[in-house]
Amino acid sequence: MAAPKRFFVTEIAEEMTLSAEESRHAKTVLRLAEGDEVTLFDGSGKEYSAIVTKADKRGISVHVIGGSSSAREPKTHVFLLIGALKGDKTELVVQKATELGVGRIGVFSSRYCAAYMNENKLERLNRVAREAAKQCLRASVPPVEYFDTLEAALRAGAACGTKLFACEFLQTSEAGADTDGSVCAVVGSEGGFSEEEFALAKTLGYRGISLGRRILRAETAAIALLSVVMYKAGELA
Repeated sequence: MAAPKRFFVTEIAEEMTLSAEESRHAKTVLRLAEGDEVTLFDGSGKEYSAIVTKADKRGISVHVIGGSSSAREPKTHVFLLIGALKGDKTELVVQKATELGVGRIGVFSSRYCAAYMNENKLERLNRVAREAAKQCLRASVPPVEYFDTLEAALRAGAACGTKLFACEFLQTSEAGADTDGSVCAVVGSEGGFSEEEFALAKTLGYRGISLGRRILRAETAAIALLSVVMYKAGELA
């Protein structure tokens, strides 16, 4: 028997109607009908069982019958900072980072960053995170935020126990990808980082990490680093 279909909601109530976007998907794609069971999540780490009570042109109404904490949420908090990427590459990183279990995502502008960000793009990235969380059965959604300078982004991650700064010009890593309670992982845009930006990161407690002898695309570097961090944290076991 297939698992109940999952829907994101902004607020949980015993009786509620799904958003217009979720209702449209439920009716036209999934063909849900009265009596079908669904799972709701609001991004808080909990998920809720519900029964469809009405399915008409006004939307999908449900009755919530119970909730519980999800067992799929990672124990290690990981904050990804990624330079804004061209095209839809930032969306790809947000999608894969959400699937891997990050708790927070920051997109930043830096010296060699050639992409730009606006409110519509940021909302699109948050929508990608919600859809990825739904697909991989997470019950929380990492918020995606924008920092207009690298320094602002680095300071946002300063409280993390382990702070890793991926640098393509490092010959050897100054740190391993071991975790210490929480992790902030920083990866640049297509243009990488300058020596001055690396020096700034070091003054804020970040340690340089190399991703090997080959130069990786920015999106590959982000996914590779997160995979290693999650493995070291025991989240991929």
